Amino acid sequence: MAEPSTYYRHGLRRMLGRRQDESHRAATPLELLFDLTFVAAFGVAGGELAHGIAENLSLAAVGGFAFSMVAIIWAWINFSWFASAFDTDDWLFRVLTMVQMVGVIVLAIGLPQMFASIEHGEAVANEVMVAGYVIMRVAVIAQWLRAAKGNPQFSRVAMTYVIFIGVAQLGWVALILLPLGPIEFLICAIVVAAIDWMGPIIAESKAVRHDGATPWHAHHIAERYSLLAIIALGETVMGTLAASQAISDAEGWTFSTVMVIGLGVVMTFALWWVYFLVPSAPVLAARREKITAWGYGHIVVFAAIAAVGAGLHVIAYVYDEHYHLSTLTAIWAVAIPVLVFMAGLYLLHAWLVSGLPKHAVLQAGTLALPVLGILLAAADWPLWVCLLAVVLSPVAVVVSYELGGWRALDTQVAGSIQKAQSIA
Repeated sequence: MAEPSTYYRHGLRRMLGRRQDESHRAATPLELLFDLTFVAAFGVAGGELAHGIAENLSLAAVGGFAFSMVAIIWAWINFSWFASAFDTDDWLFRVLTMVQMVGVIVLAIGLPQMFASIEHGEAVANEVMVAGYVIMRVAVIAQWLRAAKGNPQFSRVAMTYVIFIGVAQLGWVALILLPLGPIEFLICAIVVAAIDWMGPIIAESKAVRHDGATPWHAHHIAERYSLLAIIALGETVMGTLAASQAISDAEGWTFSTVMVIGLGVVMTFALWWVYFLVPSAPVLAARREKITAWGYGHIVVFAAIAAVGAGLHVIAYVYDEHYHLSTLTAIWAVAIPVLVFMAGLYLLHAWLVSGLPKHAVLQAGTLALPVLGILLAAADWPLWVCLLAVVLSPVAVVVSYELGGWRALDTQVAGSIQKAQSIA
């Protein structure tokens, strides 16, 4: 009698927890579909930031962007962390994941309303955003309850997640009912976000003491984060396209036009190259205690990448006759997020290898290049020259590593892994 097929699984499966040492663990088609909703969310947030800067509402736009990016990225982290540990790929897991995707779309729909309320100094209109979060959180709580029921070993950590997620979500809902201005809302949002962010830290620390920490997969998590970095880099491509259309319409295909467009493309390539210089997966596999700071730190890195794309989009407004935007404004809109990105990766690198990266002086020196770009713009130099100075920052790091700096990095990574193995 023929054996039943095991190529396609039907029905429900218990959430027993995935193996931490699974071979060839890669992102699933469902995870890639999930990520598509974040393409839209990043695009809306970046577009609102660029428009706000163009309207001389920079402070409000930056505040709205920071709030929206934290909300968007935190939603992504919540799903990715859970899926790495408990993805059963049964029909209920798929449906609940798709419910979360609907929540992301609703959140993205509410972003323009939230930005507008901040720009007008009104009570923060985050009702639609919170509605999106409610949709997501209901599905997330259901998933954690499944994990608690599926394996008693993980019931403690799963229920801790359920409690913190539920309390934080009640806090976000309460903020809808309170007519708070931007400053009051910021204070309350920080308190609620602190509860939200403390959930994983407390849950995992308690679980480690009872041998019930979530069995996330280091290589899978590293790949998932790298995929979101690529999605964020898509904003730099879109920003370059927006700038190219505006410049070519205003000036035609001049040398300056070609340089600005070319430098936007080089920016995308350089940021990608710098991000993938450090092999995070093997270090995280050997030193699992590094994951929390590494995972949370990426919120800044992802937001910075998306902000670079928004900054490149701002360049388009310089050439739009309906706006009166200076080269200085456009350059700082690109230079500051590049600075944040470079500094953020530098710190993540140092955290992974438990020491300052080699060539630290050179890397620190490259941070002066975006500042130089801003100074050149203030001195009224051509836009492409100023942008070149900014782009040279990540390019210089790439060149330094490819000319031999990689040897020192390899030694640091190997030493960190060997130290962990010797302790174990």
